[in-house]
Amino acid sequence: MDLVDEALEFEKAKMSHMSTSDRVVASREAKRLILELNEIYKESKDNNVMDIMKRLTAKKKKIEIRLKGRPDPAI
Repeated sequence: MDLVDEALEFEKAKMSHMSTSDRVVASREAKRLILELNEIYKESKDNNVMDIMKRLTAKKKKIEIRLKGRPDPAI
């Protein structure tokens, strides 16, 4: 379960004061971890793996919002 440990370590990492390129790398890393965890989940149906994937997805969305900017509510 080395991948689970890697995902938990990524989840705990601070994401403040990152450059744009660091955010891009973090977003790609989160995507890689989520996809690999998904393969494990398909076989095991372990709810703990699903919970980790959900938390990583939430963190990835926050990073991507910061990269792309918030949508304009006036539109």
